[in-house]
Amino acid sequence: MKYLILIGDGMGDYPLAELDGRTPLEAAATPAMDRLCRRGDLFLTATVPSALPPGSDVANLSLMGYDPLRYYTGRAPLEAASMGVRLAADQTAFRCNLVNLDFRADGITKMIDFTAGHISTDEAAELINSLQVRCGGDTPFNFHAGVSYRHLLTVQGDLPPMETVPPHDYIDQDITPFRTTYLQHSRWKTLLLEAEDVLAGHPVNRARKDAGRLPASSIWPWGEGKMPAMPGFNERFGLTGSMISAVDLLKGIGILAGLDSIDVPGATGYLDTNYRGKADAALTALEEQDFVFVHLEAPDESGHQGSISNKITAIEDFDEKIVGYITSHLQDQGLDYRMVVTMDHFTPISLRTHSRDPVPTLLYDSRETSQGSNLPFSEIAAASLEGVELLAHGHHLINRLLQKPCS
Repeated sequence: MKYLILIGDGMGDYPLAELDGRTPLEAAATPAMDRLCRRGDLFLTATVPSALPPGSDVANLSLMGYDPLRYYTGRAPLEAASMGVRLAADQTAFRCNLVNLDFRADGITKMIDFTAGHISTDEAAELINSLQVRCGGDTPFNFHAGVSYRHLLTVQGDLPPMETVPPHDYIDQDITPFRTTYLQHSRWKTLLLEAEDVLAGHPVNRARKDAGRLPASSIWPWGEGKMPAMPGFNERFGLTGSMISAVDLLKGIGILAGLDSIDVPGATGYLDTNYRGKADAALTALEEQDFVFVHLEAPDESGHQGSISNKITAIEDFDEKIVGYITSHLQDQGLDYRMVVTMDHFTPISLRTHSRDPVPTLLYDSRETSQGSNLPFSEIAAASLEGVELLAHGHHLINRLLQKPCS
């Protein structure tokens, strides 16, 4: 038996007037997910405990079978694990976005784009290297280059405690109060102002502006925490497996769980990602292993953008190029498999950030022993089921997939 979890990050949404009262998932053409859902089980899963924020970090820990209330210490340590950054006991990791801010003459600062115009990984690496030369090294701060706008900042020793916020929660909004929080502390103020000085005159940013693209005008540290200790997936379930994702957060969860982290060339975390490469990597992994977790980021990015058309495209690509492609090949190989298809959280177009709604979840067994839901896969279909089951503890979903008792 092979086991798969396929995640369309942020795929869930609310009905939209622009789509005649449908959600993007309902409006999208999703024949593969609909077929599996009609023949499998459909239910709701609460991936985010009420005491924690509805982020991909918390939600994907749940989907991997780790209770976030027990194992969650922050987003950045998970990304550090993916990047091979070992945190000492006196070090704290921060996720560090390259962002585009509008410093207005009236003193207000707005968050224009939390991705700095989806800056390329090569451009970002030049910027992060320059920031490390100017602002790191002999200071408490060190920068570590990641993918596109997503990077890591490690801090040595104690710094004044403060509340940080995810930049994607404040797109096109006044973030002056949050920026002021950093500027109140001398070491953070020095770092922020020096970083903005480096970025303002950098050749990469000058070239981006000349080409009509957004420059990276500042950094945004958030998601801080210490490294968690998690039991291995094989230790818990006696299975081998792989994690396939373009983003360091998911890779880090996989590494801490003891899964193989597969790097797929051309995996970007956006609409232009290498779908075929990720699907083929999953199929290759299953030739030798028992379990694979495949994560696609593009629906979430489209939700943050507030782009209905992009979100529909991302969902349709996920359905055709991941769900459909993988299931077709597993069927051709005559393999028995159990598969979960779901999302970690909603990223509604109307909010442009995450929500904690329970997510529709389909569980399909290739032996088709279930009577089936006879419904297409969508948020509304799941909610319409009479007496629909709510899996209240998201980290128990893995037990249902593997047919293991909950511990």
